[in-house]
Amino acid sequence: MDLRQLTPALSVSPQIHPSDVEELARAGFRVLINNRPDDEVGADEDSVAMRQAATDAGLAYHHIPFHPGRVTADMVRDFKAAAAEGPAMAYCRSGNRSTVLWALSQSGERPAQEIIGTAAAAGYDVSGIASMLSR
Repeated sequence: MDLRQLTPALSVSPQIHPSDVEELARAGFRVLINNRPDDEVGADEDSVAMRQAATDAGLAYHHIPFHPGRVTADMVRDFKAAAAEGPAMAYCRSGNRSTVLWALSQSGERPAQEIIGTAAAAGYDVSGIASMLSR
């Protein structure tokens, strides 16, 4: 796994596998947030398989699928609520969409440049949504 910490209570990662979830629980995570749409993965990593792995490991599970370019206010709200149950780990194909949802959930709570800098320190560029972070 390639975990990248955004806050003390939230990390993001590229795609994980059901076999990784027990390790996340041992590491202290309590919430797994799946931002990968099922149509991007096979049955071994779809939301049903990942929910079962999370349940087996004692983690809360949230599936908030994010198709590229199709973010909604409901997704941002749901991501923020799920992350607040943390410590949480969110993932998608590369970790970028999870980072975008985190960044948008922080709009109005943190300065835009702080959000962009935090994402950059984790290896993600969210400067393309800077105008949305200044609202």
